[in-house]
Amino acid sequence: MKKQDLAQKQAEAIVARMTLEEAASQLNFESPAIERLNIPAYNWWNEGLHGVARAGTATMFPQAIAMASMFDEALLERVAGVIATEARAKYNETSRLGDRDIYKGLTLWSPNINIFRDPRWGRGHETYGEDPYLTSRLGVAFVKGLQGDGEYMCAAACAKHFAVHSGPENIRHSFDARCNMKDMYETYLPAFEALVREAKVEGVMGAYNRVNGEGACASEFLMARLKEWGFDGYFVSDAWALRDFFNGHELVDTIEQAAALALSRGCDCNCGNTYPALMDAYRAGLVTEQQIRTACVHLFRTRCRLGMFDEDNGFAALGLDDIATKENWALSLECAKKGMVLLKNDGILPLDKSKIKSIAVIGPNADSIDALRGNYYGTSQNSVTFLEGIRAEVGDDVRIYFSEGAHLFKNRVEHLAQEDDRLAEAEAMIRRADVTVLCVGMDATIEGEEGDEGNAFAGGDKLSLELPEGQRRLVKMAMEYGKKVIVVLSAGSSVNVHTEKAAALLQAWYPGEAGGAALADILFGKTSPSGKLPVTFYINADALPEFTDYSMKNRTYRYAKDNVLFPFGYGLTYSSVELSALSFENDAITVTVTNTGETDTDEIVQIYIRDLESADEVENHRLCAFRRISLAAGTSETVTLALDGNAFTVVNDKGERVAGSGSYRIWAGVCQPDGLSQMLSGTSCLGVDIKR
Repeated sequence: MKKQDLAQKQAEAIVARMTLEEAASQLNFESPAIERLNIPAYNWWNEGLHGVARAGTATMFPQAIAMASMFDEALLERVAGVIATEARAKYNETSRLGDRDIYKGLTLWSPNINIFRDPRWGRGHETYGEDPYLTSRLGVAFVKGLQGDGEYMCAAACAKHFAVHSGPENIRHSFDARCNMKDMYETYLPAFEALVREAKVEGVMGAYNRVNGEGACASEFLMARLKEWGFDGYFVSDAWALRDFFNGHELVDTIEQAAALALSRGCDCNCGNTYPALMDAYRAGLVTEQQIRTACVHLFRTRCRLGMFDEDNGFAALGLDDIATKENWALSLECAKKGMVLLKNDGILPLDKSKIKSIAVIGPNADSIDALRGNYYGTSQNSVTFLEGIRAEVGDDVRIYFSEGAHLFKNRVEHLAQEDDRLAEAEAMIRRADVTVLCVGMDATIEGEEGDEGNAFAGGDKLSLELPEGQRRLVKMAMEYGKKVIVVLSAGSSVNVHTEKAAALLQAWYPGEAGGAALADILFGKTSPSGKLPVTFYINADALPEFTDYSMKNRTYRYAKDNVLFPFGYGLTYSSVELSALSFENDAITVTVTNTGETDTDEIVQIYIRDLESADEVENHRLCAFRRISLAAGTSETVTLALDGNAFTVVNDKGERVAGSGSYRIWAGVCQPDGLSQMLSGTSCLGVDIKR
């Protein structure tokens, strides 16, 4: 009998012994113990976006958007394996002590595979960017790493937020995301389908908003897609989302009706306080006993697949010594180095510290742990800020000047001081120093989730692509008086820092606990930067469609016509490469990449495709394959990348994925094949026309 069938039978047997009231009680995220059946309490709400979160000490990897910039499926799968191991180790330790609290379980509500369609969305840094193909590949890798391939899952992944969900945050409890069928099947659903079909993701979480009029956590349309794809895990609502059915969306009038609507449509677990009304809904004839028991079986099937009722599950030995190890810190460092994206370099980088007597490290993110974290983070036992990383690298040989320069988002650092109270200090240091490292940007308090944010006026979203006003004044001053200014931008989204006068610009994202060490390695040339943007950086938010418009017109690299500052897929290294010998055979592209520079580096080979004749093709072109490679200076590597069948299909206005015209152009490069990408990167893409 298959493992899935065994878990199903085991779950059915457990639930059959419960009373109906007991079964109903298990459908809440805080599932109580049933002592007479020796079933311990379990809390379904656990976070593992880029490390075990909110449960004390754990390895803090770079934020998801930063790991997307690695363009590295294998490395992300390794990261997810570490997260699962630490979650299991923490679960073992706390469970033995009777602690079964929130955030200490094995059902991790990650990854977030929503499409980062608009740079104003505060939660975009939780995602893998704007492209459905990249998001699918990285999401599948993360789920496989998290769940493992053993007899039992190490941890259970959860694909969220299903679906068509990417802001605005401050109206998410009442907003109806209207989406045409082409965008639905071309952009918003592919990653979810891939995670269900390929990775066998154990959980799916619904979104807060409505989707074309239906509550996302009780959508007949969306639930039908899961059934079509063969989903056999558990479905959970977003936190308190079912309450919105009667408080925000006005889909029903009462809490009992809300509970009944969700359960009848297939929502097994309620993160919130709505399902305690299920028994009242049952007594009112709104739900059936079979619906309650079926949902309960789904939840216990997951617990069985995790080996929770088998002491010999293969994970019992994991414990405290498997959490936050030196090896895991080193892996976080590797990811931080591979995820940072060099956007501009006039030749100043890498720095030669033997020629530098003083460095000004300036900015509100220079010595900020929050600038390393992003959101949904754990407690690192060894965080290295940017200032600390630079100081450790130069030692006593170089004088370090440090000033905050500005508050992150307020107009002063000290409450009783005058406006711009750190600006003069920063100016003095910048005038004095040989080189300035200007650490500006954001953190999750000003781009994040509604309720967690410091900018309550925007619910966590950004109102523009500009830095907060105080930081803008700091940047302007640094550009005027700094001899050589290297801007380090900590942000999880597109920000226009106006660095025309800067010598270099490095997108550091929220790089995790080892972020400062990674930055120092890149600044001083121990590592060549190699990350690529998983999102488009725009010039101006006002040129974008309305935030509430979910159509893809003039959004993301596939449809953008103008307004692009830095393109998707772009990122510089300390070397140079040339591509040659492009060929296509048996649905695979082969190309030779040569490192023509003097520096060892990683590069990302990117393959794009466009149907030359179909009216249903995207506006520009689309990513269809990628691979990270390592090249020593002067060496070449020939790579072959297989294209999956979807590369040769298009999605029509009805949402049908159909065969393309048979006439295609395929490009290979280390960036997109558009003019801006090739100009900025200083490379040329190779193209070939094919018939298929």
